[in-house]
Amino acid sequence: MKKWLQKFKELPWYIKNVYFAIFLFFAIWMVFFDANNLLYQWRLSMKLNELESEKSYYNTEIDEVNELKEELFSTDEKKEKFAREKYYMKRDSEDVFIVVEE
Repeated sequence: MKKWLQKFKELPWYIKNVYFAIFLFFAIWMVFFDANNLLYQWRLSMKLNELESEKSYYNTEIDEVNELKEELFSTDEKKEKFAREKYYMKRDSEDVFIVVEE
């Protein structure tokens, strides 16, 4: 019995401390085994950054499209020009030739 007690006294303090052992078990559990472990949190953080960059990209695209819309639909001449260029619309008395460059 004394031999066992002597060996126990020679152990470092952090192995004998119950609170430290519980904290160490809790930390290992949270980092590796929990449903919200460290790897999962890192992946979520990377996905959040990706989605935020996409959000900023789409917000700038929306602003550009709104500016284009305001410009195009301000007058009838601009509407007609847009329809002719984008959708190849024409008047009844006109012919439209589309030149495709190779």
